[in-house]
Amino acid sequence: MQLRDSNIDKLAGETFDVLIIGGGINGASAAAALAGKGVKVALIDRGDFAGGTSMHSSNLVWGGIKYMESYDFALVRKLCKSRNHLIKSFPSTVKEIRFLTTITKGFRYRPSYLWAGTWLYWLMGNCFTQIPRFLTPKSIKDREAIIDTQEAVGGFEYSDAYLHDNDARFVFNFVRTALNHGAVAANYVESQGAQRENDGWVTRARNVMNDTTFDIRAKVLINAAGPWVDQHNALSQQETEHKHAYSKGIHLIVPRLTDNQRVLAFFDDEGRLFFVIPMGRRTCIGTTDTRMESPEVHVTDEDVQFVLDNINKRLTLDKAIGQDDIIATRCGVRSLAVQPSGGGKRDFLQLSRKHAIDTDDADAHISIFGGKLTDCLNVGEEIVTEVKRLGVAIPYPDYRWYGESPESVRQEFFHQAKLMELDALTPEESVESLSTRLWRRYGAYALDMLEDIREDPRQGELLIEGTEYLRCELRQAKHREMITRLEDFLRRRSKISLVVERDRIRQSPGLMEACEILFGDQAKERFDEYFADASDQPLESLSATAEPSNPAHSETLQW
Repeated sequence: MQLRDSNIDKLAGETFDVLIIGGGINGASAAAALAGKGVKVALIDRGDFAGGTSMHSSNLVWGGIKYMESYDFALVRKLCKSRNHLIKSFPSTVKEIRFLTTITKGFRYRPSYLWAGTWLYWLMGNCFTQIPRFLTPKSIKDREAIIDTQEAVGGFEYSDAYLHDNDARFVFNFVRTALNHGAVAANYVESQGAQRENDGWVTRARNVMNDTTFDIRAKVLINAAGPWVDQHNALSQQETEHKHAYSKGIHLIVPRLTDNQRVLAFFDDEGRLFFVIPMGRRTCIGTTDTRMESPEVHVTDEDVQFVLDNINKRLTLDKAIGQDDIIATRCGVRSLAVQPSGGGKRDFLQLSRKHAIDTDDADAHISIFGGKLTDCLNVGEEIVTEVKRLGVAIPYPDYRWYGESPESVRQEFFHQAKLMELDALTPEESVESLSTRLWRRYGAYALDMLEDIREDPRQGELLIEGTEYLRCELRQAKHREMITRLEDFLRRRSKISLVVERDRIRQSPGLMEACEILFGDQAKERFDEYFADASDQPLESLSATAEPSNPAHSETLQW
């Protein structure tokens, strides 16, 4: 908590070049880009970083093959290039993965037609990934025995990419990058609105954890509040060209369905893509696409039954997947950038996640609409361009603000890890070696953990039963990851609450020690707070009257 408390003091006491409201992927990448290039940046989020849409994705980094059906080739080309760049820039985190797609009788396109489309998709991506392959029903069954091929007429296999860790962790790493370059960021700080004063912006902020208020001053204000951009613009009297439409998507996390490391893709009963996605010892199934009038969404019984019915119809399992198999749910809203003056002729389901940036030059105000994980580097660079145009100096315009640590640092880490036989400490629950996981999650800072383990072998011990987390990782999290509530660690800095049953987490003998490391004297309070929150319980969230999945986005908060 010391980092957060110190940053809140700085937020109240300094004047910034730029204040960013919203710590999802758009705000986090913008903060990392600006801070890396020398701009004085502040970043706040009313909940935790990546606490909204950015923690409810499919964990996929893809070129948007589905947008080819609406002939949005320019967007597909751009997203494919962005995907390739992310794979090259984050090789430990963003990895190529094969998608096996099955086409059944009566579908609107023949398999051969779709297969030809995957070749065009591959070419638009500069032939960067493995080549597509046409599949007969027999070859589909040979590759993946759990697929029901009785109604199949063929299929194809092509490549995109996925996040090896969870999406929220990927987003937080951009926040951490911004902090490394001098940004002042704080979670659980709510903007109550902003107004122009003396050629700058004054934002009234509230510390959600203790209800105190203070002002933040900045030359430029960036609204990156995700699905809540329109609402915050109303508070700050901003009119924009774009607005948001909303689409709800849910995923179900169940025990692992197949040992093969590939994504299974199908078209549901309504003709929309949905996936079976590997997640270590678990499988993620989804998603839905339901038009909403508000960004506040929750999982309903109907959502869950729709996913279960569709997946059970397409797989041949010894036992059909039921609600008792659900370990966790993910429920988020997609923010779709639309122009109200555009006539609304385009089908809602064909709307893309393409981002849009609206700038009010006179007020030095920027709004970011739409967007997705795949496009994050483009958003960061475009925001730098806009901020420069508004008169803010960019001291280091050519600085590369993203990517993993240099190869020489990586080699040194793995050399030290091998010398101390680190991988012998790999927990049984892990699906990869300990050295690989620590490097992917912490980069150069993983070297500090090696030193911790050398000094005190207990730091290499598994702390929370059923997870992969070591005692030294909790120490790292305490000092560098601004964990304010237990949910921040269990759900966003890690994916423990997605892959481990809630009762097992609660009964883990190491959880209270983890709370003591993270929260000190507040350990029991934070423990009780988390387990008193019914919205995080899978079974209780499956009703139409359930609360929104993130308590920080309740009706009592604004941003």
